[in-house]
Formats: sequence, C-alpha cells, structure tokens
Amino acid sequence: MTAGLEPTTGLEAFVRAVETGSFSAAARLAGTTPSAVSKSVERLERRLGVKLFLRSTRSLTLTVDGTAYYERIAPLLRALDEAGDALKGAERAQGVLRASIPGVLGSALMEALTREFVPRYPEIKLEISITDRHVDLIREGYDVALRVGEMGNVDWMVRRLATLPLILVAAPQWLERVAHPATREALAQLPHIRYRLGSQAYPIRFADGTDLLPEGALDTDSGQAMRIAALGGVGIAQLLRLAVADDLAAGRLAEIFPHDPLASVPVQALHAFGRLAPLRVRLFTDFLADRLAAHSA
Repeated sequence: MTAGLEPTTGLEAFVRAVETGSFSAAARLAGTTPSAVSKSVERLERRLGVKLFLRSTRSLTLTVDGTAYYERIAPLLRALDEAGDALKGAERAQGVLRASIPGVLGSALMEALTREFVPRYPEIKLEISITDRHVDLIREGYDVALRVGEMGNVDWMVRRLATLPLILVAAPQWLERVAHPATREALAQLPHIRYRLGSQAYPIRFADGTDLLPEGALDTDSGQAMRIAALGGVGIAQLLRLAVADDLAAGRLAEIFPHDPLASVPVQALHAFGRLAPLRVRLFTDFLADRLAAHSA
C-alpha cells in the first residue's frame, strides 16, 4: 500500500511551491534549496504520471491536473499539522507565523504583540507585514491577514475579531480657520482626506445608514497616510477612533460632528486553513481579539 505513495517531503514541496508561487520561495520556507524543491516535485510528477506545473523562466503555473491534486492534498497536509497541534498545549506552540496587518492598526497592535505575545510564545516566530494592500494569502504565503471593513464573498475562512467605531477628525488649527460644520451639507463642502482602494473612494457612512461622498482634497490607500494628512491640516479624515486615540488625547486632532455618529466597522481575520486553523494562528487571533475588545463599539 505504501509503495505507491510519494514521501511526505515531496507533497510538502509541491504544496509550498503552489502557495508561494515559486520553487525559490518554497525553498526559503522549508530551509532548503530551490533545486531540492524542484527535484522533489519532479519525482512526484513521475510517480503520478502527470505534469503538475507548467514551468518557464519567469513563472510557475499549475496545470489542470495540478490544480485538482492541490485541492485534494493541501487540506490533508494541513490536517496532519492540526493533528500535531492538538497534542500540544499553548505553551508549546511553535513555527513561523506570517501575518498582514493594515497600517491603521499597525501601531496599536504591534506594541501589544512585541510586549506580550512574543514573550508569551517564544517559539512562534512572527513575520509581520504592515500594509493596507489586500495580500493574496495563498500566493504570498501568509498564514493570516487582518481586514478592516465589510467584505464580499471570499474563499477564505473569516473570523470577526471586533467592531470598531469610526470618527471624523481634523487638526484644531485647521478647524479654527474653517469653523466646525453644523450640518451634513456644510460637512460635504469642506476639504476631505478620503480612503481609496483601487478606483473606489470610500464614503462617510453614518450610523443611520446614510452615505456621504464629498470631494477629496487628498485620496490615499493608507489609513496611516490619512492620519498624517489630517495632522498636517489638509482636511477632514474618517478614521478608526483607536487609530487616533493618542492624537485626540494630546490635542493634535479634534473630533468633529460627534452628534451624528458614524457606522462602526468590523475587523476580521482571514486564513486559508479550513475549519481548523493551526494552533499558532488560533493563539494569534485570540490575542488580537482580546486586545481589540476594549475598543469595540
């Protein structure tokens, strides 16, 4: 029965190559060489009698057979990892955890992660990317990604960590020049710093469900850039209260329009491990949910 089975290393090499998009990236994760990964995949292809990849000097593309095989094999390998995790206590959690965190949450979460999570779980090696770009979990090899805001249908497992309030802020000195707006109509006439992802600028969404999309004095795809622009007196920014809490306390920013609250937004964690994420991912998302709970709407 076992004579026809490819050794586990060959299966792992294949899955890692698919999920990272190259033999080189798969080799880095495995601590080996691109040549060793390539040879393992070639042996697997010979054993199966099919081509799993279309190779070129610039790309690595799954064949139809490769796609079908990956969809069957990847969950099995993850199940093996999860079975091992089930035998470990939290104090024995280990391995590399690659995570993507939006810039607007980066400063708020990184301090807690470095001061508490890292000492608590010393055998989990964190690789954190602070970016508002929506990373591809599989192709780029991320274990988990945080997203702020509602999402459409996605292929990944989604866990809601918190629901956070948004507020409108501006620099006090700027407000002294333009005066505080008293109505939504007056608010719409003022310069705004808008969040834009792709071709879409996000509207101001009030708690009653009404949207307002004013003209943008500055558009950006970075929440941290919005905060900096607001501090610089460019205009009004719609930001998470959590992201500007220190600025509000220090008087660097002021909340405007507090009598007309905005809709809160979810913070969600995405992963591609199916129903049972590895222990390191569960501990990471549990930790973040606990830290964000104090700021939830």
